[in-house]
Amino acid sequence: MLKTGLLNPQLASLLRRVRHTNTVVVADRGFPSWPGLETIDLSLVDGVPTILQVVAALTAEFQFGVGWMAAEFLEHNDAPTRDAFAAALGGIPIHHEPHVDFKKRVPNAVGLIRTGDTTQYANLILESA
Repeated sequence: MLKTGLLNPQLASLLRRVRHTNTVVVADRGFPSWPGLETIDLSLVDGVPTILQVVAALTAEFQFGVGWMAAEFLEHNDAPTRDAFAAALGGIPIHHEPHVDFKKRVPNAVGLIRTGDTTQYANLILESA
């Protein structure tokens, strides 16, 4: 029986299918779904789990080289929230772009991980290194 690492079998399976330059979306509770895009819904209640908790679990198991977020994240969140995301991403370069452009990247991802997060525009697209 697994005692450490990713315990969710769907999430572990998804990550094992991600190859160099493939992307994964980590989304908040209200992010839309896409037909045909594998979605792993981890949401339980508002705020559980958070995007930062999921990112911590993913980066412990997987190496990401770059990421994208909506530029609106910077406008709608305070400095402590922005700093928490930067710290959780541990130096992964993040490109900020308009939310409408961010959403255009989603269908090309290997999968989408939905969280219970309520932070505005906190959705991430992470590219494998």
